[in-house]
Order: sequence, then structure tokens, then C-alpha cells
Amino acid sequence: MELTTVWFGLIAVLWMGYFALEGFDFGVGMLLPVLARDDTERRVMINTIGPVWDGNEVWLLVAGGATFAAFPEWYATLFSGFYLPLLLILVALIARGVAFEYRAKRDDDRWRAWWDRAIIAGSFVPALLWGVAFANILRGVPIDADREYVGGFFNLLNPYALLGGLTTLALFVAHGAVFVSLKSDGPIRLRARGLAAPALVVAAGLSLAFLAWTQLATGTLASGVAFVVAALALVGALAAVLRGREGWAFTGTFAGIAVAVAGLFLALFPDVMPTTLAGGTGLTTANAAATPYTLGIMTIVAVVFTPVVLAYQAWTYWVFRRRIASHHIPASTAPSRTDETAGRHTGGTDATAPSGSESGRPAAAGTVSAA
Repeated sequence: MELTTVWFGLIAVLWMGYFALEGFDFGVGMLLPVLARDDTERRVMINTIGPVWDGNEVWLLVAGGATFAAFPEWYATLFSGFYLPLLLILVALIARGVAFEYRAKRDDDRWRAWWDRAIIAGSFVPALLWGVAFANILRGVPIDADREYVGGFFNLLNPYALLGGLTTLALFVAHGAVFVSLKSDGPIRLRARGLAAPALVVAAGLSLAFLAWTQLATGTLASGVAFVVAALALVGALAAVLRGREGWAFTGTFAGIAVAVAGLFLALFPDVMPTTLAGGTGLTTANAAATPYTLGIMTIVAVVFTPVVLAYQAWTYWVFRRRIASHHIPASTAPSRTDETAGRHTGGTDATAPSGSESGRPAAAGTVSAA
């Protein structure tokens, strides 16, 4: 097998991991105003993803870096043509990450409310735009004979791409609801379980429409098999939710998203960015790839370090595997505005410094820090 094919497959695996893992992070963020009734319950939801959300984003960083190194032409055309949506995704991810860390820095309802909005928007925007971006990659974009993107922003807002965006949005909401029901306890768990079933019905319907459109337009036998497996996984997740089997339900949504992404890459191969222009030159794994020497060095690095990263992330999920409930959340120890004012007048602060951030790392499995 050629190294270009190997790296196309590795990049596909990275995107599979990113969407399946970061997908429930996005879902939890979008469901924050839906499932939580007070600040304590919002802190419960945030703490379900607190130990893992930043590790999940590593998959995106590695996917981007691997694309830049293995297929520089693909990276250059993608980031120049999709500049605005990718910039919006980047800003949303930054805002969400800052919100996780800063939400607990002040004991003020308005302060926390603004950071909650940042978490919600920072989850909603990527969940929608990632689907739009990938749908356009599959559909093809205007690329001229010099392999330069010559379209505009509104070329990306076509019906197929918008359906792709709605599909990823619905999938991540359902994935997040299942994850909250798996990782929380008490009233939040019951609300999440009640929302998961209708969310999965909507997600499965949109997924069926999008994957069928993709298969008819650019699909292969391999992608068709993957799409069928993904659909069965989502149906199995729905059946598990209705039976109260949250672990199996999460396995179903996880597998459904990952296998669907695999099917999209199978439908794309050997192209990486097809063109819609009659006289244009689309990008393939052959004409967009780096030199064989570069790919060889990258392969050695990947073989050495990938198992280490996977082992560390698996260990993290194992350590923080238990459920979180409201009684695990201690009273807020963030300095209030009054305390901060007094601290400035006296050269110090009377408030106890928080022992962890809102995205905090529990001191032990099943407990959370004083966020």
C-alpha cells in the first residue's frame, strides 16, 4: 500500500476519533440550558466533560497537523477556500475553552451566565459548521486548473452542505444527551434519558437523508456498507435508550458517528478535494501529497507515539469513569465581587482561592473539585 493511501486512512481515523469524542462535548455544551435547572446542575454537566474535553480536541490538532504535513496542497486549498467558516470554528473553540476555565473565577450570576452563553455558542457553531465543511469537501468546490479555490463564501451554503451541517448538529445533540445520561445521576440523568430518544430519532432521520444523498452522488460499495453499519448503530442506540441501557446507547452513538465518518472518507477516496469546474484540477491523494521521504518520516513518528497517546487517553477515561451528581458539587469558593473589592483595599483577598476550574479535574473517580 502506498504511503499516500496510508496517510489518507490515518487522517480519516483522526477525524473519526475527533467527531466521536468531541461530538459529545459539543452536545453537552448545547444542552446546558435544556437539561440543567440551576447553577449546581450546570456545574454537574460541565464536570462530566471536564477531565476529557481538552484531550478530545487533540484529535483535531493532530488531524490538522497531519493534513498539513502529508497533503500540503490539500491543506492550503482547504484553508484558503474555507477561511471564514474555519475561522468561525476556531473562534468558537477558543471562546468555549476560555469559558470552561473562567466561569468559576467569580461568584456572580451574571458573570457565569455570560460564560455559559459562550459555552453554548462555542459548541453550536462547530457542530453546525463542521458538517457544512465536510459536505462541501465531498460535493466538490470550484478549483481552477492551478488548483486554487475560486469560489466565494456563499458557494459553501448549498442545500447538500446545509443538510450536512444539520446532520452533525443533530448527531452531536443526541450523542451529548446519551453521554449525560451515562455520566450523571439524579434528575439530570432522567432528563437526559428522556431527551435522548427523540434526539436520536431526529438525528437518525437526518443522517439517513444525508448519507443516502452522499451514496447516490459519490458513493462506492465500501462507503455504502459503512453507511448501513452506521445506520444500524444509531438504531441500536435508540433501542438501548428505550431499554435504559445507557452504556450500550453511548456505544451505539459513538460507533454510528465514527463509522459514518469512515464512510464519508471512503466515498471521497482517492480525491481529497474534487473540483466542480469543467476545466479545473481536483486534488487527489497523488497530486496533493508531500514527498515520499516526508511521508516515511511521519510514518515512523506515528508508529512510535500514537500508541502512547491512545493509552494515556484511555487511562484518563478509566480514571474518571464514575457518575457525577449534584451532591458531588461543593459550594462555590470563587471570590465574589465584594471580596475582590475588599482585597484591593487591603492588599489581599478574604476569599479562599478556588481549588479547581469549572472544567476541573476531579481528585478521584466520582468526585469533583471545588469549581
